[in-house]
Amino acid sequence: MTTLLNIDNSPGKAKKQALAFFELAFRPFFLLASLFSIIALLAWSAILNGNLNLNVYGGSFWWHTHEMLFGFVAAIIVGFLLTAVQNWTGVQSIHGKSLALLVCLWLVGRALFLFPAVVPVWLIAFVDIMFLPISAVALARPIIKVKLWRNLMFIPILLVMTLANITMHYSVIEPSVELMTTASTTMVLLVTLVMCIMGGRVFPMFTANGTQTARVNAIPLLEKIAIISTLLALIISLNLIKVPALINAIIFFIAAAAHVVRAYRWKIWVTLKTPLVWSLHLSYWCIALGLLLFGLAELTATVTHSQAVHTLTVGAMGTMILSMISRVSLGHTGRAIIASKVMTVAFIAIISAVIIRVFGSYWFSNYNLVINFAVVLWTIAYGSFVVLYFPILTKPNARN
Repeated sequence: MTTLLNIDNSPGKAKKQALAFFELAFRPFFLLASLFSIIALLAWSAILNGNLNLNVYGGSFWWHTHEMLFGFVAAIIVGFLLTAVQNWTGVQSIHGKSLALLVCLWLVGRALFLFPAVVPVWLIAFVDIMFLPISAVALARPIIKVKLWRNLMFIPILLVMTLANITMHYSVIEPSVELMTTASTTMVLLVTLVMCIMGGRVFPMFTANGTQTARVNAIPLLEKIAIISTLLALIISLNLIKVPALINAIIFFIAAAAHVVRAYRWKIWVTLKTPLVWSLHLSYWCIALGLLLFGLAELTATVTHSQAVHTLTVGAMGTMILSMISRVSLGHTGRAIIASKVMTVAFIAIISAVIIRVFGSYWFSNYNLVINFAVVLWTIAYGSFVVLYFPILTKPNARN
Protein backbone atom coordinates (compact mmCIF):
# COMPACT_ATOMS: atom_id res chain seq x y z
CA MET A 1 0.00 0.00 0.00
CA THR A 2 2.81 2.37 0.90
CA THR A 3 4.49 1.65 -2.43
CA LEU A 4 1.31 2.46 -4.32
CA LEU A 5 0.86 5.73 -2.45
CA ASN A 6 4.44 6.75 -3.31
CA ILE A 7 4.03 6.38 -7.07
CA ASP A 8 4.24 9.73 -8.88
CA ASN A 9 1.56 9.76 -11.58
CA SER A 10 1.64 13.51 -12.12
CA PRO A 11 1.34 14.79 -15.72
CA GLY A 12 4.62 16.65 -15.29
CA LYS A 13 6.46 13.46 -14.39
CA ALA A 14 5.00 11.57 -17.35
CA LYS A 15 5.87 14.40 -19.73
CA LYS A 16 9.42 14.52 -18.39
CA GLN A 17 9.88 10.79 -19.04
CA ALA A 18 8.38 11.11 -22.51
CA LEU A 19 10.74 13.95 -23.41
CA ALA A 20 13.84 12.26 -21.95
CA PHE A 21 14.19 9.86 -24.87
CA PHE A 22 14.73 12.76 -27.28
CA GLU A 23 16.80 14.87 -24.91
CA LEU A 24 20.06 14.03 -26.72
CA ALA A 25 20.86 11.98 -29.82
CA PHE A 26 22.65 9.17 -27.99
CA ARG A 27 19.42 7.97 -26.36
CA PRO A 28 17.31 7.00 -29.41
CA PHE A 29 20.16 6.14 -31.76
CA PHE A 30 22.14 3.93 -29.36
CA LEU A 31 19.05 1.99 -28.32
CA LEU A 32 17.28 1.68 -31.68
CA ALA A 33 20.45 1.01 -33.71
CA SER A 34 21.52 -1.74 -31.29
CA LEU A 35 18.09 -3.35 -31.50
CA PHE A 36 18.11 -3.01 -35.28
CA SER A 37 21.51 -4.72 -35.56
CA ILE A 38 20.09 -7.77 -33.77
CA ILE A 39 17.02 -7.91 -36.00
CA ALA A 40 19.06 -7.42 -39.18
CA LEU A 41 21.58 -10.14 -38.29
CA LEU A 42 18.92 -12.63 -37.23
CA ALA A 43 17.15 -12.00 -40.55
CA TRP A 44 20.44 -12.44 -42.44
CA SER A 45 21.10 -15.73 -40.65
CA ALA A 46 17.55 -16.93 -41.40
CA ILE A 47 17.95 -16.02 -45.08
CA LEU A 48 21.23 -17.96 -45.34
CA ASN A 49 19.64 -20.98 -43.68
CA GLY A 50 16.67 -20.89 -46.03
CA ASN A 51 14.25 -20.17 -43.19
CA LEU A 52 13.26 -16.72 -44.44
CA ASN A 53 12.44 -15.60 -47.97
CA LEU A 54 12.77 -11.83 -47.76
CA ASN A 55 12.43 -9.67 -50.85
CA VAL A 56 14.59 -6.67 -49.98
CA TYR A 57 15.88 -3.77 -52.02
CA GLY A 58 19.26 -4.62 -53.54
CA GLY A 59 19.04 -8.32 -52.71
CA SER A 60 19.81 -10.01 -49.41
CA PHE A 61 23.63 -9.75 -49.56
CA TRP A 62 23.56 -6.08 -50.57
CA TRP A 63 20.97 -5.39 -47.87
CA HIS A 64 23.04 -7.12 -45.17
CA THR A 65 26.19 -5.24 -46.13
CA HIS A 66 24.46 -1.88 -46.46
CA GLU A 67 22.35 -2.07 -43.34
CA MET A 68 25.15 -3.06 -40.98
CA LEU A 69 27.29 -0.19 -42.27
CA PHE A 70 24.89 2.59 -43.28
CA GLY A 71 22.01 1.52 -41.05
CA PHE A 72 23.62 0.40 -37.79
CA VAL A 73 27.12 1.93 -37.73
CA ALA A 74 26.09 5.25 -39.29
CA ALA A 75 23.31 5.70 -36.73
CA ILE A 76 25.71 5.06 -33.84
CA ILE A 77 28.23 7.54 -35.25
CA VAL A 78 25.52 10.20 -35.68
CA GLY A 79 24.23 9.56 -32.15
CA PHE A 80 27.73 9.89 -30.75
CA LEU A 81 28.69 13.03 -32.71
CA LEU A 82 25.42 14.89 -32.11
CA THR A 83 25.84 14.21 -28.40
CA ALA A 84 29.54 15.05 -28.25
CA VAL A 85 29.12 18.34 -30.12
CA GLN A 86 27.12 19.74 -27.19
CA ASN A 87 30.07 19.02 -24.88
CA TRP A 88 32.56 20.42 -27.38
CA THR A 89 30.72 23.69 -28.00
CA GLY A 90 28.50 24.32 -24.98
CA VAL A 91 25.65 24.89 -27.47
CA GLN A 92 22.55 22.72 -27.22
CA SER A 93 22.56 20.02 -29.89
CA ILE A 94 19.57 18.79 -31.84
CA HIS A 95 16.83 17.60 -29.48
CA GLY A 96 13.10 17.27 -29.02
CA LYS A 97 10.93 17.33 -32.16
CA SER A 98 13.88 17.95 -34.49
CA LEU A 99 15.71 14.91 -33.13
CA ALA A 100 12.51 12.85 -33.30
CA LEU A 101 12.16 13.75 -36.99
CA LEU A 102 15.76 12.73 -37.67
CA VAL A 103 15.17 9.40 -35.92
CA CYS A 104 11.98 8.91 -37.95
CA LEU A 105 13.93 9.56 -41.16
CA TRP A 106 16.39 6.84 -40.17
CA LEU A 107 13.60 4.43 -39.24
CA VAL A 108 11.68 5.05 -42.48
CA GLY A 109 14.89 4.41 -44.40
CA ARG A 110 15.20 1.01 -42.74
CA ALA A 111 11.55 0.15 -43.40
CA LEU A 112 11.47 1.14 -47.09
CA PHE A 113 14.10 -1.47 -47.97
CA LEU A 114 11.48 -4.12 -47.20
CA PHE A 115 9.09 -2.91 -49.93
CA PRO A 116 11.04 -2.76 -53.22
CA ALA A 117 8.03 -4.03 -55.18
CA VAL A 118 5.80 -1.23 -53.89
CA VAL A 119 7.99 1.83 -53.29
CA PRO A 120 9.87 3.43 -56.23
CA VAL A 121 13.61 2.73 -56.25
CA TRP A 122 14.48 6.44 -56.39
CA LEU A 123 12.40 7.15 -53.27
CA ILE A 124 14.01 4.32 -51.26
CA ALA A 125 17.46 5.58 -52.21
CA PHE A 126 16.63 9.25 -51.58
CA VAL A 127 15.21 8.71 -48.08
CA ASP A 128 18.16 6.56 -47.03
CA ILE A 129 20.81 8.84 -48.53
CA MET A 130 19.44 12.01 -46.87
CA PHE A 131 20.09 10.81 -43.31
CA LEU A 132 23.84 11.49 -43.23
CA PRO A 133 23.88 14.96 -44.89
CA ILE A 134 21.02 16.19 -42.69
CA SER A 135 22.93 14.89 -39.67
CA ALA A 136 26.02 16.72 -40.94
CA VAL A 137 24.06 20.00 -41.04
CA ALA A 138 22.83 19.43 -37.46
CA LEU A 139 26.42 18.76 -36.39
CA ALA A 140 27.85 21.77 -38.24
CA ARG A 141 25.56 24.41 -36.71
CA PRO A 142 26.93 24.46 -33.13
CA ILE A 143 30.51 23.99 -34.38
CA ILE A 144 30.26 26.99 -36.71
CA LYS A 145 28.41 29.04 -34.09
CA VAL A 146 31.37 28.91 -31.67
CA LYS A 147 34.00 28.65 -34.44
CA LEU A 148 35.39 25.36 -33.12
CA TRP A 149 37.12 24.62 -36.42
CA ARG A 150 39.12 21.65 -35.11
CA ASN A 151 35.98 19.51 -34.94
CA LEU A 152 34.67 20.66 -38.31
CA MET A 153 36.63 17.73 -39.81
CA PHE A 154 33.72 15.42 -38.97
CA ILE A 155 31.50 17.21 -41.48
CA PRO A 156 33.49 16.13 -44.58
CA ILE A 157 33.77 12.65 -43.06
CA LEU A 158 29.97 12.40 -42.92
CA LEU A 159 29.75 13.75 -46.47
CA VAL A 160 32.25 11.18 -47.77
CA MET A 161 30.15 8.53 -46.05
CA THR A 162 27.20 9.97 -47.98
CA LEU A 163 29.11 9.58 -51.26
CA ALA A 164 29.89 5.97 -50.36
CA ASN A 165 26.20 5.42 -49.67
CA ILE A 166 25.25 7.00 -53.02
CA THR A 167 27.69 4.63 -54.71
CA MET A 168 26.12 1.68 -52.89
CA HIS A 169 22.70 2.67 -54.23
CA TYR A 170 24.10 3.26 -57.71
CA SER A 171 25.44 -0.30 -57.63
CA VAL A 172 21.80 -1.42 -57.35
CA ILE A 173 20.39 0.89 -60.01
CA GLU A 174 23.23 0.03 -62.45
CA PRO A 175 24.04 -3.47 -61.11
CA SER A 176 27.73 -3.74 -60.25
CA VAL A 177 29.26 -6.04 -57.65
CA GLU A 178 32.57 -4.21 -58.05
CA LEU A 179 30.99 -0.84 -57.21
CA MET A 180 29.23 -2.33 -54.19
CA THR A 181 32.47 -3.85 -52.92
CA THR A 182 34.37 -0.60 -53.44
CA ALA A 183 31.71 1.48 -51.69
CA SER A 184 31.34 -0.87 -48.72
CA THR A 185 35.11 -1.27 -48.29
CA THR A 186 35.52 2.50 -48.44
CA MET A 187 32.91 2.88 -45.70
CA VAL A 188 34.64 0.23 -43.57
CA LEU A 189 38.02 1.94 -43.86
CA LEU A 190 36.53 5.41 -43.39
CA VAL A 191 34.91 4.34 -40.12
CA THR A 192 38.22 2.69 -39.18
CA LEU A 193 39.97 6.03 -39.76
CA VAL A 194 37.43 7.75 -37.49
CA MET A 195 38.03 5.11 -34.80
CA CYS A 196 41.79 5.67 -35.07
CA ILE A 197 41.41 9.43 -34.70
CA MET A 198 38.99 9.17 -31.78
CA GLY A 199 40.99 6.37 -30.18
CA GLY A 200 44.10 8.51 -30.10
CA ARG A 201 42.15 11.33 -28.50
CA VAL A 202 40.40 9.44 -25.71
CA PHE A 203 41.83 5.94 -25.12
CA PRO A 204 44.92 7.10 -23.17
CA MET A 205 42.68 9.32 -21.03
CA PHE A 206 40.10 6.55 -20.44
CA THR A 207 42.92 4.15 -19.54
CA ALA A 208 44.52 6.54 -17.06
CA ASN A 209 41.21 7.49 -15.44
CA GLY A 210 39.82 3.97 -15.35
CA THR A 211 42.94 2.28 -13.96
CA GLN A 212 44.43 5.13 -11.90
CA THR A 213 47.71 4.85 -13.80
CA ALA A 214 49.84 7.47 -15.49
CA ARG A 215 48.56 8.66 -18.86
CA VAL A 216 50.64 7.56 -21.84
CA ASN A 217 51.82 10.58 -23.82
CA ALA A 218 51.50 10.47 -27.58
CA ILE A 219 54.53 10.30 -29.86
CA PRO A 220 53.74 12.84 -32.62
CA LEU A 221 55.58 10.95 -35.38
CA LEU A 222 53.83 7.67 -34.51
CA GLU A 223 50.44 9.42 -34.47
CA LYS A 224 51.08 10.86 -37.93
CA ILE A 225 52.23 7.52 -39.36
CA ALA A 226 49.18 5.72 -37.91
CA ILE A 227 46.68 8.22 -39.29
CA ILE A 228 48.36 8.91 -42.65
CA SER A 229 48.92 5.20 -43.44
CA THR A 230 45.27 4.45 -42.59
CA LEU A 231 44.20 7.35 -44.80
CA LEU A 232 46.35 5.97 -47.64
CA ALA A 233 44.73 2.55 -47.17
CA LEU A 234 41.36 4.28 -47.50
CA ILE A 235 42.41 6.15 -50.64
CA ILE A 236 43.66 3.02 -52.43
CA SER A 237 40.38 1.28 -51.56
CA LEU A 238 38.60 3.81 -53.81
CA ASN A 239 40.17 2.07 -56.85
CA LEU A 240 40.59 5.40 -58.63
CA ILE A 241 43.89 4.18 -60.04
CA LYS A 242 45.20 0.66 -60.42
CA VAL A 243 47.84 0.00 -57.75
CA PRO A 244 49.91 -3.23 -57.71
CA ALA A 245 48.82 -5.68 -55.03
CA LEU A 246 52.26 -5.61 -53.41
CA ILE A 247 52.08 -1.81 -52.96
CA ASN A 248 48.59 -2.13 -51.47
CA ALA A 249 49.83 -4.81 -49.09
CA ILE A 250 52.82 -2.72 -47.96
CA ILE A 251 50.54 0.23 -47.15
CA PHE A 252 48.26 -2.01 -45.09
CA PHE A 253 51.24 -3.60 -43.33
CA ILE A 254 52.67 -0.19 -42.40
CA ALA A 255 49.29 0.91 -41.04
CA ALA A 256 48.91 -2.33 -39.08
CA ALA A 257 52.41 -2.01 -37.60
CA ALA A 258 51.80 1.61 -36.57
CA HIS A 259 48.58 0.65 -34.79
CA VAL A 260 50.26 -2.30 -33.07
CA VAL A 261 52.89 0.03 -31.61
CA ARG A 262 50.22 2.57 -30.70
CA ALA A 263 48.02 -0.04 -28.98
CA TYR A 264 50.97 -1.65 -27.18
CA ARG A 265 52.02 1.72 -25.72
CA TRP A 266 48.53 2.11 -24.22
CA LYS A 267 49.24 -0.94 -21.97
CA ILE A 268 46.22 -3.21 -22.19
CA TRP A 269 47.62 -5.27 -19.30
CA VAL A 270 46.80 -2.51 -16.78
CA THR A 271 43.12 -2.59 -17.82
CA LEU A 272 42.29 -6.25 -17.12
CA LYS A 273 40.15 -5.39 -14.08
CA THR A 274 38.26 -2.65 -15.92
CA PRO A 275 35.89 -4.09 -18.58
CA LEU A 276 34.90 -0.69 -20.01
CA VAL A 277 38.57 -0.07 -20.78
CA TRP A 278 39.94 -3.49 -21.82
CA SER A 279 37.04 -3.83 -24.26
CA LEU A 280 38.16 -0.60 -25.94
CA HIS A 281 41.74 -1.82 -26.09
CA LEU A 282 40.70 -5.13 -27.67
CA SER A 283 38.65 -3.26 -30.28
CA TYR A 284 41.74 -1.25 -31.19
CA TRP A 285 43.86 -4.39 -31.47
CA CYS A 286 41.24 -5.61 -33.96
CA ILE A 287 42.01 -2.55 -36.09
CA ALA A 288 45.65 -3.60 -36.29
CA LEU A 289 44.68 -7.22 -37.04
CA GLY A 290 42.12 -6.19 -39.65
CA LEU A 291 44.60 -4.01 -41.53
CA LEU A 292 47.14 -6.84 -41.40
CA LEU A 293 44.58 -9.24 -42.88
CA PHE A 294 43.74 -6.71 -45.59
CA GLY A 295 47.41 -6.71 -46.58
CA LEU A 296 47.65 -10.51 -46.50
CA ALA A 297 44.48 -10.81 -48.60
CA GLU A 298 46.29 -8.85 -51.33
CA LEU A 299 49.03 -11.47 -51.47
CA THR A 300 47.52 -14.85 -50.59
CA ALA A 301 44.25 -16.74 -50.98
CA THR A 302 44.67 -18.17 -47.47
CA VAL A 303 43.21 -14.93 -46.08
CA THR A 304 40.06 -13.56 -47.67
CA HIS A 305 38.77 -10.02 -48.12
CA SER A 306 35.73 -11.03 -46.05
CA GLN A 307 37.92 -12.04 -43.09
CA ALA A 308 39.68 -8.68 -43.17
CA VAL A 309 36.41 -6.77 -43.44
CA HIS A 310 34.74 -8.67 -40.59
CA THR A 311 37.76 -8.19 -38.32
CA LEU A 312 37.18 -4.46 -38.70
CA THR A 313 33.36 -4.58 -38.61
CA VAL A 314 32.52 -7.24 -36.02
CA GLY A 315 35.81 -6.91 -34.14
CA ALA A 316 36.83 -3.26 -34.15
CA MET A 317 33.46 -1.57 -34.77
CA GLY A 318 31.23 -4.05 -32.97
CA THR A 319 33.39 -4.12 -29.85
CA MET A 320 34.26 -0.42 -29.76
CA ILE A 321 30.65 0.61 -30.35
CA LEU A 322 29.36 -1.67 -27.59
CA SER A 323 31.96 -0.38 -25.15
CA MET A 324 31.51 3.29 -26.07
CA ILE A 325 27.71 3.32 -26.04
CA SER A 326 27.79 1.63 -22.64
CA ARG A 327 30.20 4.25 -21.30
CA VAL A 328 28.52 7.27 -22.91
CA SER A 329 25.03 6.17 -21.82
CA LEU A 330 26.15 5.86 -18.21
CA GLY A 331 28.09 9.12 -18.16
CA HIS A 332 25.42 11.23 -19.86
CA THR A 333 22.64 9.97 -17.61
CA GLY A 334 24.47 10.75 -14.37
CA ARG A 335 25.48 7.21 -13.46
CA ALA A 336 28.81 5.76 -12.37
CA ILE A 337 30.87 4.65 -15.36
CA ILE A 338 31.29 1.06 -14.24
CA ALA A 339 30.42 -2.01 -16.30
CA SER A 340 27.94 -4.41 -14.73
CA LYS A 341 28.50 -8.18 -14.74
CA VAL A 342 25.96 -8.46 -17.56
CA MET A 343 27.90 -6.04 -19.76
CA THR A 344 31.18 -7.77 -18.94
CA VAL A 345 29.62 -10.98 -20.32
CA ALA A 346 28.42 -8.95 -23.31
CA PHE A 347 31.98 -7.77 -24.05
CA ILE A 348 33.23 -11.37 -23.86
CA ALA A 349 30.42 -12.41 -26.22
CA ILE A 350 31.27 -9.80 -28.87
CA ILE A 351 34.96 -10.71 -28.77
CA SER A 352 33.99 -14.36 -29.14
CA ALA A 353 31.78 -13.39 -32.09
CA VAL A 354 34.69 -11.88 -34.02
CA ILE A 355 36.90 -14.89 -33.35
CA ILE A 356 34.23 -17.24 -34.68
CA ARG A 357 33.26 -15.02 -37.63
CA VAL A 358 36.82 -14.39 -38.81
CA PHE A 359 38.53 -17.70 -38.06
CA GLY A 360 35.62 -20.14 -37.76
CA SER A 361 35.95 -21.30 -41.36
CA TYR A 362 39.35 -22.80 -40.47
CA TRP A 363 37.67 -24.99 -37.84
CA PHE A 364 34.21 -25.68 -39.27
CA SER A 365 33.40 -26.80 -42.81
CA ASN A 366 29.80 -25.60 -42.53
CA TYR A 367 29.81 -21.88 -43.38
CA ASN A 368 26.25 -21.35 -42.15
CA LEU A 369 27.21 -22.79 -38.76
CA VAL A 370 29.96 -20.18 -38.44
CA ILE A 371 27.54 -17.37 -39.32
CA ASN A 372 24.84 -18.68 -36.99
CA PHE A 373 27.23 -18.99 -34.07
CA ALA A 374 28.59 -15.48 -34.61
CA VAL A 375 25.04 -14.06 -34.88
CA VAL A 376 24.02 -15.75 -31.61
CA LEU A 377 27.03 -14.23 -29.84
CA TRP A 378 26.29 -10.77 -31.32
CA THR A 379 22.67 -11.12 -30.19
CA ILE A 380 23.79 -11.97 -26.65
CA ALA A 381 26.14 -8.97 -26.61
CA TYR A 382 23.82 -6.32 -28.03
CA GLY A 383 20.72 -7.92 -26.53
CA SER A 384 22.31 -7.45 -23.12
CA PHE A 385 22.81 -3.76 -23.89
CA VAL A 386 19.24 -3.28 -25.12
CA VAL A 387 17.69 -4.96 -22.07
CA LEU A 388 20.00 -3.42 -19.47
CA TYR A 389 20.07 0.08 -20.94
CA PHE A 390 16.44 0.42 -22.03
CA PRO A 391 15.39 2.05 -18.73
CA ILE A 392 18.59 4.09 -18.61
CA LEU A 393 18.03 5.57 -22.07
CA THR A 394 14.29 6.11 -21.81
CA LYS A 395 14.09 7.71 -18.37
CA PRO A 396 15.35 11.12 -17.14
CA ASN A 397 18.91 11.40 -15.86
CA ALA A 398 19.65 9.73 -12.53
CA ARG A 399 20.85 13.03 -11.05
CA ASN A 400 17.62 14.89 -11.96
